[in-house]
Amino acid sequence: MSISSRLNQLKTELPEQVRLVAVSKFHEATVIREAYDAGQRLFGESRVQELLPKYEQLPQDIEWHFIGHLQLNKVKQIAPFIDTVQSVDSVKLLEELNRQAGKFNRKIKVLLQVHIAREEHKFGFSFDEMADLLPSGIQEQLTHVTITGLMGMATFTDDKEQIREEFASLSAFFSKVKKQYFAGNTHFNELSMGMSDDYPIAIEEGSTMIRVGTKIFGPRNY
Repeated sequence: MSISSRLNQLKTELPEQVRLVAVSKFHEATVIREAYDAGQRLFGESRVQELLPKYEQLPQDIEWHFIGHLQLNKVKQIAPFIDTVQSVDSVKLLEELNRQAGKFNRKIKVLLQVHIAREEHKFGFSFDEMADLLPSGIQEQLTHVTITGLMGMATFTDDKEQIREEFASLSAFFSKVKKQYFAGNTHFNELSMGMSDDYPIAIEEGSTMIRVGTKIFGPRNY
């Protein structure tokens, strides 16, 4: 099955309110172009050194999302063009994104990554850290960053109930945060949960954005 066929089939499964991030990491620009030609405009990358040449080679109307762990010293390289950083996992990163975006007089959208998995190596704020961060009013201090929602990754496991519990916990937290700290804020509306193996559960639990690669592009080219 072609990339366009897989992409179109996946899109027919998605509710209207769910956006698809085509995770193009480890795939060549020519492969990404196939998805672009099939109508996809939103792509996700997780390595700055891989994203930069793709940005140069591919059409300028692509909406690029950074979905991997972003090092502070790499922010300046993507600040001129990145639409959204989904993986903001520290205050320092928020502040650096704000500083670098300011140099180009633009705003970068961000999702705060929340650690919901039982795997320690995954990044993200804990629920307690988020409870400390949000009342600080940091969102008012960031003139070149717009906090548009939350992102989380479930544990890599075959236990569907565990995955559901983790997504449900983040969904409930998202609703609480939106009501308490972003009431009336039209920007804070994204909940990015779900990848190739677990996105149906994520959608059932309230995800507005899924990050899918293998199901579209096939096995990665490492």
